[in-house]
Amino acid sequence: MAELNQAQLLELVNTKQIAAGNPRARALTQRIVTDLFKTIDEMDVTPDEFWKAMDWLSRLGQSGQVGLITAGLGFDRLIDIRMDEADQKAGRAAGTPRAIEGPLFVAGAPTTQWETRVDEGEPKGEIFVMEGQVLDTDGQPVANAMMDVWHANEVGGYSHFFPGMKPYELRRRIETDAQGHYRFRSFLPPGYGIPPNSPTSELFEALGRHGKRPAHIHFLVVAPGLRTLTTQINIPGDTYIDDDFAFATRDGLIVELEKNVAPTGYESLGITAPFTRSRFNFVMQKALNEDETSPAARMARVTAQA
Repeated sequence: MAELNQAQLLELVNTKQIAAGNPRARALTQRIVTDLFKTIDEMDVTPDEFWKAMDWLSRLGQSGQVGLITAGLGFDRLIDIRMDEADQKAGRAAGTPRAIEGPLFVAGAPTTQWETRVDEGEPKGEIFVMEGQVLDTDGQPVANAMMDVWHANEVGGYSHFFPGMKPYELRRRIETDAQGHYRFRSFLPPGYGIPPNSPTSELFEALGRHGKRPAHIHFLVVAPGLRTLTTQINIPGDTYIDDDFAFATRDGLIVELEKNVAPTGYESLGITAPFTRSRFNFVMQKALNEDETSPAARMARVTAQA
């Protein structure tokens, strides 16, 4: 009984149980374990290779970079593609394209009415204003929609994750006005790369891949009766806009930039000289159920379900 071949061991691993457990968890685990058994056997994985991988996984968890790995290996975009395909099949393919949330959302950003400065103090890049409306798929304005916006600083860091940044730096929450308008001032963020000398960079070096992301700004838009929209816009002209390590660039999310816009009418944002502007409307689908309207970002959703 104690002597097993590979097939017998796999059968025991996949069938042993003393209680009903969670059928979905069992099915998923059985599939993953079966595939890994097959990979170890067919790729002739050595003990040193196996335990080096386990050490890497331990360091990855400690680093808090799991969300970078899931994005870089295409899993985040895969989930979006599957949701897009389900929408197509259901006849719901409408509105602003979704895009990956990324691992760096933080809830609780300061909230303002319809317009705000996302940056603070002296500009750390080209002054940029983004404005538009939140609409539903019938073209009707969405009043009092709540829009989280967040982006990287001038060296690619995000507050709460990058040393030296203030809490909620470059993070704001905007409530649209009665006509669904929003407007914010910041600066054009740069693209950036994954942290060097990290578990993530180790993997991408081994794969012969770069870890660069093009310049982008994240959004999470929530409104009663409408499907929560998680997306991000890309800044045109970035070297990596068509070679994003996270595969997140989408044609409908590359904004147009207007240069040398006159400051008249933007004094409330502290603008007194020509600046760069983008106009962009966010279009939200109608929700089919309450779950689709949830304001929670991805990790808050799964934590609440635990």
